[in-house]
Amino acid sequence: MFKRRSPRNFRQSVVNLFIPGGGWGRSANYVMHRLRRLPDSPERIAKGVAAGVAVSCLPLFGLHFIAAASVAWALRGNILASLLATFFGNPFTFPIIVVSALELGNFLLGRDISAKASEAMSAFGALWGELGRNFLAVFTSDSIVWEKFGRFGWDVFVPYMLGGAIIGTVCGVIAYFLSLPLIRAYRNRRLRKLQERFEQARKSDAKK
Repeated sequence: MFKRRSPRNFRQSVVNLFIPGGGWGRSANYVMHRLRRLPDSPERIAKGVAAGVAVSCLPLFGLHFIAAASVAWALRGNILASLLATFFGNPFTFPIIVVSALELGNFLLGRDISAKASEAMSAFGALWGELGRNFLAVFTSDSIVWEKFGRFGWDVFVPYMLGGAIIGTVCGVIAYFLSLPLIRAYRNRRLRKLQERFEQARKSDAKK
């Protein structure tokens, strides 16, 4: 009953991991629509948006949902709003976020050379590869090696985390103060429309 009419092949499935089927514009409109209609106060929704945006700037790939929900819970914000707001981190913004976070982090650490965005992404891939090999090594005679983990931590993760935390905090605060009046305005406009419909229905009943 809930299957697709035309099943996607393997290539389409892989592409949709990075590019939504309806396009990024349609996905962005869906996220905004869902945020505006969440059954919660504008303040809590705005806090959730701030949490999701802030966490998107951190090098926690694969853990953004968990981190965003945790931050939203700590701020007493809307958790679903925080999950939707992680959309802030996407293939268009990630290169900017990675470069900015690495540059800022390395500047604060007093380093002259900063890893490039492509090198940082390659380091993440190498790290996950090493974690997978070490996991399999537990059940085989292969030795466990943490060479890439140590290099990744100091060269990429530490400056990325430091710079990303600062940039994420700034972006989160901006997102809060931008989304709060928008959500309030949408709620007020929707309330006025409902009142107008109610008045029209009441006048129609009075004429009958």
